[in-house]
Order: sequence, then C-alpha cells, then structure tokens
Amino acid sequence: MTSIESVALSIKRVQHRHHRAFTAELADLGVSLVQWDTLRHLEQHPDASLHDLAQLTFQTDQSFGTLATRMVDRGLIERVPGPGRAVRHRLTAKGEEIRAEGARRVRETQHRSFDGLSPAQIDTLGELLDQILATPLEHNAAPTT
Repeated sequence: MTSIESVALSIKRVQHRHHRAFTAELADLGVSLVQWDTLRHLEQHPDASLHDLAQLTFQTDQSFGTLATRMVDRGLIERVPGPGRAVRHRLTAKGEEIRAEGARRVRETQHRSFDGLSPAQIDTLGELLDQILATPLEHNAAPTT
C-alpha cells in the first residue's frame, strides 16, 4: 500500500517538474512562469484588479504590484482606470502574443507529461485531485484522546 506521504511527495514532484519544464519553454519568450500565468489570467479575467491577480497567481499584493510594474514597463500589460480609485489591468497586443505562444508551449508540455496515461486514467486523476482539493484542511475540532 502506498503511503499518503509518498503520494503527497509525488504530487509535489510533478508540480516541480512542470514548473521547471514550463520555465524552460517560456524562457526565450522573455517571461517567467509567473508573468505568463498573469497574462493567462488577464486573458480570462479582463480588467482584473491587482488584488485579484495576486490571488490568482498565488502572490502577495505587494509582490504582485512589483511584478505588474515590470510587466507594464515591458509593454505586456497596461493599467486602466476602474471605478473610483481602482486600477484595472489589461493585456496589450504584445502581451497577448506572448500569452498565446506560451499557452501553446505549456499545453504541449502538459500533454507530454500525461502521455503515459489513458483518457480514463486522466479523468480518474482529475476527479481524485478535485476531491482532495474539496476537503478543507482547517482543523477546527479539538483533538480526541
């Protein structure tokens, strides 16, 4: 029987493997994985706020603010006025071009990664991961003795 610890480590190894592979695929486009992920989320959520993008990319507001400034300076995204004092973000044409090419490369890498699994196994894996993610990790009850 496989231990939970072993499965958790395997999940982490797959994530790390993907991160390294995606980083390599995106390198000659001149964007990091986090920057490409930002472009991807902006395509899906036009006019997203800095806070929204920070959450979507697993960044703090402060670190994402620094990242967004660099991306604006490089012409990948633009800041546009929102309601009140809010600032929204949008892809530029250059950002969209890089997003699309990055998406193609990431998709190809993902397909290579899962090549050894049948469609039914991929469905099962997806269902199992969804089930794990739906289970809260917060421990609200007092330990029983």
